[in-house]
Amino acid sequence: MSSAAADVRTVFVVDDDASVRDSIALLLSLRGYRTAVFAKAEDFLQAWRPEWSGCVLTDIRMPGKSGLELQTELAAQGVGLPVVFLTAHGDVASARQAFRNAAVDFLVKPYDEVQLCAAIDAAFEREQMRLDALEQRRLHQARIAGLSAREREVMALMVRGLNHRDIGERLGISPRTVEVHKARVMAKLEANNLAELIRISSASSAP
Repeated sequence: MSSAAADVRTVFVVDDDASVRDSIALLLSLRGYRTAVFAKAEDFLQAWRPEWSGCVLTDIRMPGKSGLELQTELAAQGVGLPVVFLTAHGDVASARQAFRNAAVDFLVKPYDEVQLCAAIDAAFEREQMRLDALEQRRLHQARIAGLSAREREVMALMVRGLNHRDIGERLGISPRTVEVHKARVMAKLEANNLAELIRISSASSAP
């Protein structure tokens, strides 16, 4: 397997045909992509590390798990890597299932180099969006962790839509004290309004 650094987008090629793996790896490396190759879906799943990023380029029919089963297993394990299919055994049913499970593209061998690279670029764009959302969630979680216990209580009730008086009654504090806590929550989370606070709260708890 080619090395796959955590901070470099990698095309994880999963194909049981050694000649196909080698030709794809050579083509992509010449075009500036980093690759890591695997002969079976099981090999990739066993080697997988959470810090890896990029996309999976997989065949459909392989010994052991199929490409579609690999896609399903990745989703079941919470692995968000985008998947591109490249197969000589494509059919409507397989393509429909692949796209239903959020495949980026479904290409047929012999592949067109331009289409293949375009599919990988599209997968990398989707991966960047996923990583950006993950980083944003981590930022929100860190800021929420910086709230005091009382501020988190006030925030939870604000997100539920309660007004200052109702929050005060729930917590046994005055509306004025609620105002103070609210101002601190908004400042610490860098939220300009209630809608942003709700978005931050939802994003921080997203899977």
